[in-house]
Amino acid sequence: MLINRRHTLGLLGAATGSLILPRSLRAQGTRREITIAVQKITNNGTLDVWNEQSNVGERVFFPNMWEGLIDRDWMGNQGPVAALATEWNRLDDKTIELKLREGVRFHNGDEMTAEDVVFSFSDERLFAGTAPVGGTTLYAEDFKPQNAKELPAGIPGVARRMWPALRGVEAVDRYTVRFHNATPDLTLEGRLYANGSQILNKRAWDEAASYAEWAAKPVTTGAYMVEEYRPDVSLTLVAHDDYWGGRPPLARIRFVEVPEVASRVNGLMSGDYDFACDLPPDQIATVAAAPGLEVQSSTIWNHRLSVFNKLNEILADPLVRRALTHSIDRQMIVDAMWGGETVVPAGLQFESFRSSDMFIEGWAVPEYDPELARNLLKQAGYKGDAIPYRLLNNYYTNQTPTAQILVEMWAQVGLNVEIEMKENWSQIHDAEGTRGVFDWSASNTINDPITPMVVQFGPNGQAQQMRHFWNDEVNQLSVVMETSTDRAARKKAFARMLDICEREDPAYQVLHQNAVFTGMKSELNWKAAPAFAMDFRASNWSA
Repeated sequence: MLINRRHTLGLLGAATGSLILPRSLRAQGTRREITIAVQKITNNGTLDVWNEQSNVGERVFFPNMWEGLIDRDWMGNQGPVAALATEWNRLDDKTIELKLREGVRFHNGDEMTAEDVVFSFSDERLFAGTAPVGGTTLYAEDFKPQNAKELPAGIPGVARRMWPALRGVEAVDRYTVRFHNATPDLTLEGRLYANGSQILNKRAWDEAASYAEWAAKPVTTGAYMVEEYRPDVSLTLVAHDDYWGGRPPLARIRFVEVPEVASRVNGLMSGDYDFACDLPPDQIATVAAAPGLEVQSSTIWNHRLSVFNKLNEILADPLVRRALTHSIDRQMIVDAMWGGETVVPAGLQFESFRSSDMFIEGWAVPEYDPELARNLLKQAGYKGDAIPYRLLNNYYTNQTPTAQILVEMWAQVGLNVEIEMKENWSQIHDAEGTRGVFDWSASNTINDPITPMVVQFGPNGQAQQMRHFWNDEVNQLSVVMETSTDRAARKKAFARMLDICEREDPAYQVLHQNAVFTGMKSELNWKAAPAFAMDFRASNWSA
């Protein structure tokens, strides 16, 4: 018999008849502990949702750790559901009022009140004194936040990306808040459930000696709280037994960073891991055939992209970028690399946009037309100079083999694209003038094309803040998207943005809709969401 710490405590209790366990251990009882192998935990070594805007961050943050006033329906259509707020009402086109859920406890035992919500959207926490931006671009060097926490300079830019016109949040009373916008905005409710708009405990922030200390163990309201975080190694979450949504079903969740697919699969098959994430399709049969294992799979509300840097001398010419987009056979990539398990979408839009009547019917990705690509290169006077393609080693599923296929397709029309393998995102984005092509993805964190189009490629999207894309008309149309209450005008603006960003002045090329394949032990009664997020609340676990 294996004698571990839990068995030892039980034996001691039986022997003495008087051992009093700490409340946390009594509450956990015999709940299961699980280990999840992921290719990456976070990209920047923090657990701050505003600093870690990434696919890998979504997996470890939501919905288990960070929560917003309004939540996403992670297991359904990704729409809004009540969370830390029980109801919300529009007072006008610029103002929304929310009633807070009473009795919500943070991980440190404090009750969540309006004070915490106001602070979560304050200058000190996010905006660093920046005013509503109105279509202008904020760069990290434009603001140097001066406060005791040494807030990273990039966070105000992200905050204005997600909340371009927020003036502030008012505490009406202990359990009521109002969000005041500088402009009309039809998407205020959506912004409240987008990744980033989650609530933190003000006292824990105030007591932390530095931003880095706070960001390694943020105090939030979720079903699980941080026990230990070792950047690039592991993240351990432990049950928060005062969770407002009920007793968490697991005692502990441990995410371990295992970059290589083979190691994740082998660890799952040997029993070291309960879950192995980001499996490529060619591993599905192997895992599914193993006794006691299964594969959960789903296409998700995320598209894989290649993005272009206009500062690169060759890619400054839109004709070359257009040639890149017409050189690739996307359906062949879907068939060859994904076994038909995903699809080529209608550009940078999602089926969920239909719920707001913002889906552009009849739109499609640029057609595969090698002859057109060759003619565009001839018009551009392209002489075969090398275009760098900075690449991470399978940060995205099938990333490296897909890149190799793209390079070969580009070569067939005369494009000389050279892969440069990099170790991390800092190296991908370093030396902005030499970047050419690199990989990305885009999600609909709101069921409206404000995401990802405006928040990715608009004036304060990462593409423009990093100076690898800019377009004056796109910025003007972004203001329409962010401020207009005329739904027809917004839809027309979005259609025009698709035309510019995918045809006239390409900012990116959509490859395919993303899909997630997760290997797991069959005994676990758990379902994958149509997202990177993994839900381990009681509603999605009964093993």
